[in-house]
Amino acid sequence: MQMHYTLHQNNNEKRHSVDILDSILSSALVLLFVIDPFGNVPIILSVLKDVPKEKKRRIIIRELLAGLTILFVFLFFGQQFLNIFGLQTEAVTIAGGVILFVIGIKLIFPPQGGQSIYGSEGEPFIVPIAVPMIAGPSALATLLVMAQTSPLDMLGLSLSVLLAWFITLVILLCAPFLLKLLKDKGLQALERLMGMLLLIMAVQMFINGLMSLLKTM
Repeated sequence: MQMHYTLHQNNNEKRHSVDILDSILSSALVLLFVIDPFGNVPIILSVLKDVPKEKKRRIIIRELLAGLTILFVFLFFGQQFLNIFGLQTEAVTIAGGVILFVIGIKLIFPPQGGQSIYGSEGEPFIVPIAVPMIAGPSALATLLVMAQTSPLDMLGLSLSVLLAWFITLVILLCAPFLLKLLKDKGLQALERLMGMLLLIMAVQMFINGLMSLLKTM
């Protein structure tokens, strides 16, 4: 009897660990799609085109660290922002779904001229790499929704942010190689695929928020 209980407890713990890992990966993917590192590869190359080659890597790391700091500040203090304005979780979830839907549409149907939806003007110091490419309004709004609706605690969400940030860092550091390998068409195809996945997630987020709202009525 004791052995059966122990085995059952171990199975529950393993299942719980798998669920947590799935949630971390899922949250990291959503944030990664919002940041859209593949779509920002040409912009990074354009912004840093006049920077000596030996300094480019250092600038990218510095800017992404600044962006990561802003993401963490918003993750940990976003709740205070909600409290100040008296926003409900359902409203944030529905608004987040709408925002992700708009981003997904823009990834699939980019603006005329093939520019990034975040723009490319400015000096490569904080703007435009750290903000808004990494810690833009969309990413910050996504963090607000995650902090309110995710089953993960702050440690799990922090791991998700770090995972998405690290993948973004690797992609942007490899920007010249990726552009040479995939060309513009390949990067556009990846960006559109990310947009399709983001649209699906946005619709699900909107439905979840609407269902939660209806239950409170």
